[in-house]
Amino acid sequence: MTFYTVSHTVCVAYYMPNGTTGSSDVLENLKLELRRGCLIVAVLAQLRDEQYGYTLRKALADDGLAIDEGTLYPLLRRLETQGLLVSQWREEDKRNKRFYRLSPDGELILKQLLEEWESINQSLGRILQEA
Repeated sequence: MTFYTVSHTVCVAYYMPNGTTGSSDVLENLKLELRRGCLIVAVLAQLRDEQYGYTLRKALADDGLAIDEGTLYPLLRRLETQGLLVSQWREEDKRNKRFYRLSPDGELILKQLLEEWESINQSLGRILQEA
């Protein structure tokens, strides 16, 4: 598995007290939950190389993971607060832009997340073959 590979793996349990399943609301909520975890891995992987917000959004969209600004920028701030990213304001093309990249802790966490991702993928592969 390369760092750029983000498999679509469903690993979510959902409980409905009234026993209903299959509704489009349930599916949409599950897809949203799954996507949130994938976006964190994708953002960390993309930021192995320094980028600013717009280029990061574009790179994610080009790889099939479009993300709204209202989701991306709070995520970047949270990851930076957690010590996984570092940022720096710089002027480029006569505009100030905030550039982000992985911190050393972010590199370690990304490596560990990708190992966990691979383990989950292998387990699900076995489970799905049995089904």
